[in-house]
Amino acid sequence: MPVIKSAIKKLRQDKKREKQNDDLREILKSTVRAAKKTKTGKSVSKAVSIVDKAAKNKIIHQNKASRIKASLSRLAKPQSGKSSQKVSSVPKKVAPKKKVTKPTKAK
Repeated sequence: MPVIKSAIKKLRQDKKREKQNDDLREILKSTVRAAKKTKTGKSVSKAVSIVDKAAKNKIIHQNKASRIKASLSRLAKPQSGKSSQKVSSVPKKVAPKKKVTKPTKAK
């Protein structure tokens, strides 16, 4: 146990931060799990918000947050089959226009 006054205060702060981080980590896990299960836009947006907050507070790494958000965004998008895809027509190539020059006056 710390004896110095500042070390005692630091221990109190560390315990408080540890509890907050643990709470946020649990909320993160449960909301991501719920979003993956229900796959609704509202649950996905809530989970993305929690993921951003956890990355901002350095609970998880920024790249991990990006991976989680990417997987959640794939869930939120509607799955489209081949029949519903649009067939895009390729535009025809147009020959470049010839440059028109003015006739010069011969002297």
